[in-house]
Amino acid sequence: MELLEEMKTLGVDVEEGTDRLMGNTALYERMLVKFADMLQETPVSPDFSEKDCGGALQSIHALKGAAGNLSIRPLYEAYTEIVNLLRAGEVSRARDEIRRILPVQEEIAARIRKYGQEQG
Repeated sequence: MELLEEMKTLGVDVEEGTDRLMGNTALYERMLVKFADMLQETPVSPDFSEKDCGGALQSIHALKGAAGNLSIRPLYEAYTEIVNLLRAGEVSRARDEIRRILPVQEEIAARIRKYGQEQG
């Protein structure tokens, strides 16, 4: 199965994402690989202290923007909720949402990395 077809099965709006790039699917695929790299470089974990919410918020906000630009809806929607919870001071609920989304995030990243390795 091709990368874009796999992404569709995970709830990614591939059509919207490629439309943002003037229909350039090759560029979209490269951007997905860069997003998987970003996930490795900006790990998300529920194991942050309440005093370090700012660092977690900054990382999650950056990932939210990238996921939104690529129309990776499951992650974008979860990151949006986490950002809102952290801004509202609801740290415990934000941690729960992070725990819920991490397996989805890892599945998306794993499939993108698999594709990137096949292409590289």
